[in-house]
Amino acid sequence: MKILTLIARADIKQVLADKLRGLDRVTEFTFTQIEGHGARDEHDPALSVRDSVIGYTPHVRVDILLKSEDVDDVLQALRASDCGLAGRANYRVAAVEQHGAL
Repeated sequence: MKILTLIARADIKQVLADKLRGLDRVTEFTFTQIEGHGARDEHDPALSVRDSVIGYTPHVRVDILLKSEDVDDVLQALRASDCGLAGRANYRVAAVEQHGAL
């Protein structure tokens, strides 16, 4: 098993959720509200006046538990989608040693 973690701009949250719900290989996912800080955000043309004043950009972290063999297909589907990820998100993939329900 793998965990695919996406960090994306908060303004695409709903469209991203709709896209993820439509992917057969994604059975569930979790959104967490986070703040994006960094020099790169200061020069972003999409940065709102509000974001400039408060000093950070609202982002969401998306954690998706996937079978190892499904990761590349899910990434490809997200790259090919029109959900607004292009240039507005980062991802990482990590191994999951154990998972289950308590």
